[in-house]
Amino acid sequence: MWVFAKPIFGKFNKLIFRLSLAGLGVLNYKNSKVSGEQSFLNNYLSGKNGVVIDVGANEGNYSEEVLAFNSNINVYAFEPHPATFQRLREKFKESKRITTVNKGLSESAGFLDLYDYENKDGSSHASLFPEVITEIHGAGKAISHKVSLTTLDNFIAENGIGIISLLKIDTEGNELQVLWGGVEALKSKKIAAIHFEFNEMNVASRCFFRDFWKILDGYRFYRLLPGGMLEIKNYSPLNCEIFAYQNIVAILKD
Repeated sequence: MWVFAKPIFGKFNKLIFRLSLAGLGVLNYKNSKVSGEQSFLNNYLSGKNGVVIDVGANEGNYSEEVLAFNSNINVYAFEPHPATFQRLREKFKESKRITTVNKGLSESAGFLDLYDYENKDGSSHASLFPEVITEIHGAGKAISHKVSLTTLDNFIAENGIGIISLLKIDTEGNELQVLWGGVEALKSKKIAAIHFEFNEMNVASRCFFRDFWKILDGYRFYRLLPGGMLEIKNYSPLNCEIFAYQNIVAILKD
């Protein structure tokens, strides 16, 4: 294929590369149908009971879709941003299945600064890493809120939660730290499946796909496609360290 390794084929090669990424489940961010989230939730949640934990719930779209596909599930929706949480709580104030929690999850309990846009405070991009706002999204300047954090293991113990059917993590770069805060749950196989984003935010948090592969030993990895899942059978930097939007699902092996 060296014949295409010429400057004249640059635009063509970029187009093929972009199409190939989409076929592998990367950069399919238009909506939850294109990203594969809808298909995954519909198939995975069918016939299940128990608990879904939505970490980084924002305004609750994911939690809402969970209940749309399975109304028997109980959801804990975590959102640390004070303004966003008010919208989340208002949205589900009448729900008997969704419990909203004004906290973030991380590797340890405490308080940290959550960064957001100065002129769009309460956005879906709020992150514990200021570079997400100032560099990756190019805002130049960020404002911050002091937010409360707990760990997944602490929350499970405090609320007497048994098996977690699904743990969803969308924390703008803090996904690995959420898992570190749930190592006891992982060791005891309390988490049946984990759905997380891997993208350019992990550059800011300096987390590699390999880090997730290591901590989730005992899970099978998949990338979501609009109509299914593509298994990642082996780790390799070439195929795995792609710092662009993708939905990863890790399912506990039998």
